[in-house]
Amino acid sequence: MFKKILLPTDGSDLSKKAIKRGIEFAKSTGASVVGFFSPEDYRAMMYSEYVPPNLLSQEEFEVNARKAAKKHLAYIEKQAAAAGVKYESYYLTSIAPWEAIVEAARKKKCDLIFMASHGRSGLAGLVLGSQTTKVLTHSKIPVMVYR
Repeated sequence: MFKKILLPTDGSDLSKKAIKRGIEFAKSTGASVVGFFSPEDYRAMMYSEYVPPNLLSQEEFEVNARKAAKKHLAYIEKQAAAAGVKYESYYLTSIAPWEAIVEAARKKKCDLIFMASHGRSGLAGLVLGSQTTKVLTHSKIPVMVYR
């Protein structure tokens, strides 16, 4: 049925639970998994010549992003290895994580995205939006949401 499953993570506890379930699902269907992390890029809004003194340089940001990706993807790799599921990793910096998730699934030729839902509701859901909802809305491949 499914051959290659994208497992995006943000490093949260719910994301880790979804990863475990996603790997169990992959094992039951004989699929491989692609661990994915998208460090959220930032762009300083420059309305004047003032640059905040604690603003990271692009190089510092990239070093930190690689470290975060390595840390979060290592968790997925460890879980996949323990389950005997074929694994590869991928990370892509993006201003909008949902776009990076959809792009990663396309680029890695995944046929399913298995991801957590943080279940924000009320004002937080309205204001912050939901990365999961946006992936569901824009993905051309199936999305399985773990809650």
